Amino acid sequence: MTAESGIPIRRAVAADAPVIAALLVDFNREFGEPAPPPAVLAGRIGELLAGGDTAVALAGEPACAVAVLRVRLSIWSAGRECYLAELYVAPARRGRGIGRALMTFAIDLARAEGCDYMDLGTSETDVVARHLYESLGFDNHEGKPAGPVNYYYEREL
Repeated sequence: MTAESGIPIRRAVAADAPVIAALLVDFNREFGEPAPPPAVLAGRIGELLAGGDTAVALAGEPACAVAVLRVRLSIWSAGRECYLAELYVAPARRGRGIGRALMTFAIDLARAEGCDYMDLGTSETDVVARHLYESLGFDNHEGKPAGPVNYYYEREL
């Protein structure tokens, strides 16, 4: 698929693990988050792709953006759920519609995996990401747009 921005977007395969890892390490470094060495992360990405519950989309040749999707059985429907674990566009390529095109591709990919629900987490300060997600129909209110705000919590174990 070629995005509106003219950039090709495709589902990643196992051989893409080093490229995926490099993008994810760049993402974490940009935001001051820890990351394993790219070779270690590439091995883990390979395991995840082989496990069948992870799908990855790449944009660009060479790749400049990545979306990582984790798929799981749903409690509330016969379909599956998709968690958008990561979405990253390299800084030099931002502002060109790549993130929107990649998200649209990711949503279609989740549907193709049998998902009828997608969730994600982002920070309050990431206004650009929040605007993108909201423009694509994501909402952080319980039940309806005027409902209580949903919160996402996390903790290392």
